[in-house]
Amino acid sequence: MKDNVQIIQDCYDNFGEGNIAGILAKCTEKVDWTIPEIENATFGGNRQGRDEVSEFFSRMDAEEEVLTFEPKEFIAQGDRVVALGKYAAQVRETGRIYETDWVHVFTVKDGKITSFQEFFDNAAASRAFQKAATA
Repeated sequence: MKDNVQIIQDCYDNFGEGNIAGILAKCTEKVDWTIPEIENATFGGNRQGRDEVSEFFSRMDAEEEVLTFEPKEFIAQGDRVVALGKYAAQVRETGRIYETDWVHVFTVKDGKITSFQEFFDNAAASRAFQKAATA
């Protein structure tokens, strides 16, 4: 069985290649996936199962263009892997760019991801998604 950190690194490689099916294949059927809410974005919140996680990736891709995705450090203990990194994206609707550090917390059991939770500066993301005020 692959090392839990390697499973997560493989997911990040899949993300960089646009291979969402590769990420989903590393998740259990009932994976629990949580992203902070972002005002005016539709991809935040909690998702249950591969189909809903697939929808998350589709919505994220439709709403923002990833400019930078850099995993920097991995910390593993038992069935937990914590990854630290940097992210930058351009919101397609507003043209605004936001940058943030992130923390990803994975639970991996029997070689499959059972849960994912992300922490990042969602206030910065919400500002980038803010629609222009109308007079």
